[in-house]
Amino acid sequence: MLKMLSRPAVKLVERYLPNPFIFVLLLTVIAAAAAIGVERQTPLAVMRMWGDGFWNLLTFSMQMLLVLVTGFMLASSPPVKKLLQRLAALANGPGGAILLVTYVSLAASWINWGFGLVVGALFAKELARLVRVDYRLLVASAYSGFVVWHGGLAGSIPLTIATDDHFTADQIGVIGTGSTIFAFFNLAIVVCLFIVIPLVNRMMLPDEKESVYVDPKLLGDDEETRVRIARPAERLENSVTLAWLVGIPGLIFLLDHFFLRGGGLNLNIVNFLFLFLAIVLHRTPRSLLTSLNEAIKGGAGIVIQFPFYAGIMAIMVQSGLAASMSEGLVSFATETSLPFWSFISAGIVNLFVPSGGGQWAVQAPVMLPAAEALGVDVARVSMAVAWGDAWTNLLQPFWALPVLAIAGLKAKDIMGFCLIQLFITGAVISIGLTWF
Repeated sequence: MLKMLSRPAVKLVERYLPNPFIFVLLLTVIAAAAAIGVERQTPLAVMRMWGDGFWNLLTFSMQMLLVLVTGFMLASSPPVKKLLQRLAALANGPGGAILLVTYVSLAASWINWGFGLVVGALFAKELARLVRVDYRLLVASAYSGFVVWHGGLAGSIPLTIATDDHFTADQIGVIGTGSTIFAFFNLAIVVCLFIVIPLVNRMMLPDEKESVYVDPKLLGDDEETRVRIARPAERLENSVTLAWLVGIPGLIFLLDHFFLRGGGLNLNIVNFLFLFLAIVLHRTPRSLLTSLNEAIKGGAGIVIQFPFYAGIMAIMVQSGLAASMSEGLVSFATETSLPFWSFISAGIVNLFVPSGGGQWAVQAPVMLPAAEALGVDVARVSMAVAWGDAWTNLLQPFWALPVLAIAGLKAKDIMGFCLIQLFITGAVISIGLTWF
């Protein structure tokens, strides 16, 4: 049945889903029109909100770009690539390849979203070299594992509220990860998704006559080439000693940060970890820079689109539109249903504000008073917003950009399969938030 349902979904998306940049332009127009029509803002006021907020996410944008770039460099280092090749050899046919890439992506995304995106895409390419399988579904399966990221170790909302002096600390205090990431209801949702997502991907596998294959020769050659050193400068570029003189102290700094000073994870520490592991594992600056040149191609969408999303966020927040949307959805919520409606509202807001931290800043002022008024566990409501943010990334093509850049596909190629996952994972997460 899923194979039958995925067929029209794929065709629908291939025909009507625009390029992600067109998508963000359309969202900009929709947000501006809604601010004018619903919130009664003047066109001049909306234009000022948009323009003043356009560059508000520059720091966050750079952090996101570095997550992608450093994650790519780590995942493409020779030891990690060899590990991926050995894992790919375990696939026993098209169905096994789909299951395997989904499990790897889920596990990596739960650890860190940037690492999950990159590892999933690179692993999909390794599998495509060895197994004749529908390449669209293979890459879609790699991306579908991304849905668990906000319930994992790098979830920005649970890590934010676990940090001293976060912006809602006066209202809710500091909530440890034992009540969010490692709470029973959250772990139960993660376990269910680890079972359901791979099976759904496997059941969507098209028949051979409907499958779209890729020529392994078009995926590039990842074989290491011997470097000929002709100049003194090239000795430095290919010096293992120089790389390790910097890379190893960087890793020692992290040991000091975690074990002697009791520091925690944040985006800067994650990027630092990825970068210095990559420096050590690539062994030479030349190898690292070659990987960087490949990695940066996938960041083009982040560079150009994030400012537009910052502008949309400014319109949504300053006009009151995001608050109105959230308030409208939770206004009829009960003690039992508030996590569900928080999840749904976060999923809708995520289409306009595809940033976990940014979305929490938008929705926390609405969700937290509602939770307190109804006597609902604040940690559960916070995780409902986190899961809503992650959930509609299966529809919002923004975070698929790095995967698509690595795989050489377009958003329309994979989003039909992701649409099926959107409905199924939405049901699983809703049940988990409400009843677990």
